[in-house]
Amino acid sequence: MKRPILVLCIDRDNDLFEKGKVSGPLVGRERNLQGAIALSLADPEDPDSNAVFYAIKIFDQMRAENYNVEVVTLTGDKKLGFRADKEISSQLDKIITELNPASCVLISDGASDEEILPIIKSRLKVDSTKIVFIKQAKELEKTYFVILEKLRDPHFAKTIIGIPALLLLLTSISIYLGMGWMPIVAVVAVYALLRVYGVEDWAMDVFRDFRFSFERTSWIGYIGGATVFMIGVFVGYQTMQKGIALGLPNDKLIALVVGSMSWIFFTAILLILVGKSIDSLMEKKKYRISKYMMYSAALALSTLVILVGTSWIANLNEPYVDFGTFLFTIAFSLVLGYIATYVVNWYRKEVLTEMKIEGKEAISERGTYLGKIVGIDARHGKIVIQTIFEKRYSLPMSAVSSIEENVVLKPGEGWGDGGSQSRAGVGGARGAGVSGPISRPASSSS
Repeated sequence: MKRPILVLCIDRDNDLFEKGKVSGPLVGRERNLQGAIALSLADPEDPDSNAVFYAIKIFDQMRAENYNVEVVTLTGDKKLGFRADKEISSQLDKIITELNPASCVLISDGASDEEILPIIKSRLKVDSTKIVFIKQAKELEKTYFVILEKLRDPHFAKTIIGIPALLLLLTSISIYLGMGWMPIVAVVAVYALLRVYGVEDWAMDVFRDFRFSFERTSWIGYIGGATVFMIGVFVGYQTMQKGIALGLPNDKLIALVVGSMSWIFFTAILLILVGKSIDSLMEKKKYRISKYMMYSAALALSTLVILVGTSWIANLNEPYVDFGTFLFTIAFSLVLGYIATYVVNWYRKEVLTEMKIEGKEAISERGTYLGKIVGIDARHGKIVIQTIFEKRYSLPMSAVSSIEENVVLKPGEGWGDGGSQSRAGVGGARGAGVSGPISRPASSSS
C-alpha cells in the first residue's frame, strides 16, 4: 500500500485541551473537525481552530486529487518551551510508527508553531508549509482592547497584576513590622528557585484541588484549619518575643519559633484534609481519599522530623535532644514513610478493583489520549489499556491521578520519559519521550 502524506497541524500550546477539552493527537478528518468545533465554541478568537479548519480543507483538496492523505493535529503543552516540544515529538514518533507516512504538509498559525519545524524535519520530509493568519484590523487603537482581553486571562493576570500586588503587600507588611527589605528579597529568591525547579507547577496542582465551597462539607475543615493556622501564627509571634527576651542567637530563635508552630500548622492542614476526605466519601469518589492519606502521612512525618530537628538546635528544655536522636528520627520516618506508601497503594488497588473503570478512556495529565481501559490485573497491580489499533499494554495502578468521566494518568510511572512502554507491548513505539499510544477514534469523548 502506498505510504500516506500527512496534513500536519501543530497546536503547540495545547489550546485544544486547555480550552476545548479535546485530547491530542487528533487523527482523521472527523476527529479534527470535532476538535476544531469544540475549540471554536470555547474560544472563537483562538487562531488554532482556524489552523485545524485549514488543515481539513487541504486534506479534502488533496483527497479529491486522489492523493493517499491523512490529517493529523499534534498538541504540545500550555507552558510551551521544552515540555511542549517534547510532547509533540512523542506524538509525532507514534504517528510515524503507526501510519508510516512518506511526507507531510505542515500547517501553522504563526511564529510559535514554526519553532517546531526543525523537530518535524528531523523525523519527516516536509513537502510544503502554510501559515494561517486571521484577518483583523491592525490599527494601534486595537492594542488597548487586546491588552484588556489578555488581562482577563488568569495566566497573564496573575503575572502582570498578581505578582506586583503581592510584592506591594509584602513590602507594606515588612516595613510596618520594621523588618526592612530583607524578607522581601528572601521571598522573591525562594519564589525564583521554586519556579526554576518546577515546584510552583506542583504546588499549583495541589492548591487547585483544595477549592473552597459552602456547598461541600469541607468548608467546615477550611474554617477550622484557618482558625488553627491563625492560632499558630500567634503562638509563633509570642514564642519569638520570648526568645528575643531571652537573648537567643538567631539559629536557636528560628528553631524555637518553627518548632512551636509546626505541630499547630500540621493540625490545621489535617483538618482540611479530613474535610476533603469526607467530601470524597459523600461524592462516592473514594479513590481521591488515597491522595489525602498520602498527604497526611507525608505531613505527619515531616512535622515529626521538624519537631525533633528544632528541638536539637534549640535544646532549651528537657529532655534534651542530641544529633544521634535526630538521625534516628529521620531513619525511623523513612521506614514509616515506606509503610505508609505500601498501605496507600494497597488501598488504591482495592478501590480500583471495586470501581467499574473498564470502558473509560485514559488520558495523560497533559491531555494526550492514551486509549481505552479494557481490564484490571489486581494481582499485579496493573491496568490494561487498548488503543484503537488493537494494541494492548499495561500500566501500574499508581499511575492513576484521578477518575472522572475519563481516567487521568500521570507520567513517570513505568511509562512516559523513557519509551519503556514499547517493551510492554505497544508494538514498536520508539524514541525518547514516548508517553502513550495514539488514537484515531471518531466518537471518543475527552
